[in-house]
Amino acid sequence: MQIQATTDEAFIAGARPAMEDRQLIDITLASDAHGAFVWGVLDRLLDEPRLSFRSITASGFGGMEAAVLAYGLALGGRRGAKTALTNFWRRVSHASMSVAAIANPLKSILEQSIDIAELHKNSCQLKLNILASNASTDTVTIFSGDQLSIDAILAGATVPFLFPAVEINGDTYWGEGDFSALPPMQPIEAGHWLIVSGKPSGCMTPCAAYRPAANAVNPASVLFDSHHRTSAALFTRPWTDWGELTDMRDRGRQRAEDWLLADHSASSESSVVDSKNRYV
Repeated sequence: MQIQATTDEAFIAGARPAMEDRQLIDITLASDAHGAFVWGVLDRLLDEPRLSFRSITASGFGGMEAAVLAYGLALGGRRGAKTALTNFWRRVSHASMSVAAIANPLKSILEQSIDIAELHKNSCQLKLNILASNASTDTVTIFSGDQLSIDAILAGATVPFLFPAVEINGDTYWGEGDFSALPPMQPIEAGHWLIVSGKPSGCMTPCAAYRPAANAVNPASVLFDSHHRTSAALFTRPWTDWGELTDMRDRGRQRAEDWLLADHSASSESSVVDSKNRYV
């Protein structure tokens, strides 16, 4: 039996709205950002019709959420993505209450939440980049396009040394949060660059290797949770309370709301570092 048959495909696809997007946005999800906080940020951004998701680069547990978002968007637009993320987090909450009885809860949750084949189709317009580190060489690998797989997304969400590395094509990988190891970004069209981090020290100053080219007009903003809790503890506790998760989600929604209300036009001609805004 194909596990993908248990996804919410029919319900999500039926939610597709008629909507025209206007403002491009590229998102970076740092590995130290708590997943439920990231959920709230993404959930609020999906409410904004003028924003169009162009790419998401994710490290850590955020890679799973990015994949769920891309899947939901491909099947059902914004409403489909919101539904997919909510269902994903309900599975996380339910699975964490019986985690001892599940050999690999993250893989089971991911297989029930997305059909990886949908992310390979041309209709999936959101460019998804998942970061993982080779457990033997520490080399950072970016999985995207046809390289995306359940195992690649799972590897990016695997906490180093706490859980076994994931084998992909004979090599083993686990999560990676060091963006300094990435190659330089290629010039892209103008748009907003939004970094979601767990705390101020997470991604407050992009390293030179990860800055967009000087001729790319792409002001960056950092959103982080002032009540920081690392995502590493997600499956090390015997339970994950739904009320606690939704509280963190609501904090993420509020940070995104603050960012949306801010005026970005004044800094649109500045460099990515000089124009960076920080929302706590």
